[in-house]
Amino acid sequence: MQLVFATNNRHKLDEVAAKVGDKIELLTLSDIGCTDDIEETGITFHENASIKSHYIFEKYKLNCFGDDSGLEIDALNGEPGVYSARYAGEHGNHAANIEKVLHNLSGQTNRKARFRTVISLLWNGKEHFFEGAVEGTIRTELSGTEGFGYDPIFEPEGYNVTFAEMSMEQKNSISHRAKAMEQLIAFLSTVD
Repeated sequence: MQLVFATNNRHKLDEVAAKVGDKIELLTLSDIGCTDDIEETGITFHENASIKSHYIFEKYKLNCFGDDSGLEIDALNGEPGVYSARYAGEHGNHAANIEKVLHNLSGQTNRKARFRTVISLLWNGKEHFFEGAVEGTIRTELSGTEGFGYDPIFEPEGYNVTFAEMSMEQKNSISHRAKAMEQLIAFLSTVD
């Protein structure tokens, strides 16, 4: 079974590939010859995930999925949320994004947060959504070198380490993306 993952994010690709193993032949955008930058113009995770999957399905007529994920911080009214990758302005500047979060949380005692992922799967032209979340807190300083994005400041509930201090296998057993992918894999096991 082949399935296109509508992303150019190498970290996401690695995480998802590790999760699906040999259950699904995961195709990347480069595998299908897509070099387009799919613009995320939605204001919700659902909208952005759907934009990506529809773009690929309509252009290439291949079963595919897109995801959108982000960090929601209670004390910041859910920010950075859908703007997580470009919170400090420049898309994908992890250091600047973390710095802005830590600055905005300065003096806050409520550091509760969650990572959320929404996946839009287009299977034979029909859209299906899968969602995953992991609760945690925002640390006051960075810790760890693994992962990407906000991982060095996010401590998942029930752990005393950040995502950036976990191996990919550990993170993949509890992460928001892993939970959404488990639902997608379970769904695909029921289709032909």
